[in-house]
Amino acid sequence: MVTMSTTSERQAIAERVRAIPASGIRRYFDLVSTIPDVISLGVGEPDFATPEQVSAAAAAPLAQADYAATHYSSNYGIMSLREALAGHLQARYGVAYDPAQELLITVGVSEALDLAARAILDPGDEVIIPEPSYVSYIPCTVLAGGVPVMVRTYEADQFEPDPAAIASAVTARTKAILLGYPNNPTGAVASRETLQRIVQIAVEHDLYIISDEIYDRLVYGGEHVCVSALPGARERTILLGGFSKAYAMTGWRVGYAAARPDILEAMMKVHQYVIMCAPSAGQLAAQAALLTAEQDVQEMVAEYDRRRRLIVDGLNRIGLPCFEPRGAFYAFPNITSTGLSADAFAEGLLREARVLVVPGEAFGPAGAGHVRCSYATALPRIEEALARIERYVRRVRG
Repeated sequence: MVTMSTTSERQAIAERVRAIPASGIRRYFDLVSTIPDVISLGVGEPDFATPEQVSAAAAAPLAQADYAATHYSSNYGIMSLREALAGHLQARYGVAYDPAQELLITVGVSEALDLAARAILDPGDEVIIPEPSYVSYIPCTVLAGGVPVMVRTYEADQFEPDPAAIASAVTARTKAILLGYPNNPTGAVASRETLQRIVQIAVEHDLYIISDEIYDRLVYGGEHVCVSALPGARERTILLGGFSKAYAMTGWRVGYAAARPDILEAMMKVHQYVIMCAPSAGQLAAQAALLTAEQDVQEMVAEYDRRRRLIVDGLNRIGLPCFEPRGAFYAFPNITSTGLSADAFAEGLLREARVLVVPGEAFGPAGAGHVRCSYATALPRIEEALARIERYVRRVRG
């Protein structure tokens, strides 16, 4: 007689998956579908269309059933794209990568992050992560068997990471430091001096640096500092980037990783079994973006800058203190003066004023008392959102 095992014995979900909570953002997007006339300041996605010539670079080969657009590419990605990317990184940041051995094209920067974690982490390895941080950083670390070690950043420091705090967090189990600057959710930018001090910590303790630089082109009033271009950084840094934000290509799902050959080979080993290769048509579009869309990027950045100044000035005028974000397309105002938690503020604002923002706790405990407002939406929509927020705040304050 065959006896069936109980669900708990045979079908239990893996502990490391059960330990990961659902994204703190998801509930608000579920609510949006039930509320009419919502202005969303919640989505971290450009509202611009992909530049026409970039889409055409994929559409024409697809229409002709061109082999390069409709079949597998190399696991590493189309060579001409890797060559264009190598040229781009060299010209913009002065850091050289061999397109044959040191560049991997991925399904967005999200896959690149997952590959980096799985390639370098053994069970119990610790990863130091400045917080607030993007929602994927902790889950990717945990799913790879690592242990996230969060280091708080502070509004008083404009959410720039403190190298001394990072150094204090290093233990015998530390394997890597995971950085994301320009930052999601705060819009913070780390200075060259700060990043160089963090590199020195990594050198002293022989640590990897995983540097997520997806917002590298969205910097205002200064220049982006590429971590792998800093002295002592290149050989221990896994540089992550992509095309979603700067080129308005979120749906194309094309990112990249750049690292020394042995690290990249390890990442590719995981990539080839899980993904095979990034979508070929998307890779052709990404190549066209690098080669033809610089003017488009500059125009989009200029428009983001106008929106940035409008939303920051507006939030401060309302009485929701907001430091000046220097990167990405997020403002991170402090809402504690309303007497509400960030979660209560965000839910009330959505239900009563029909404006979607994301509570700061979705990005870790250091985000408490703040909400993330994306200004990747048109100026008139931001103006209306600010008017609705002001009315809501006045009612809350009585």
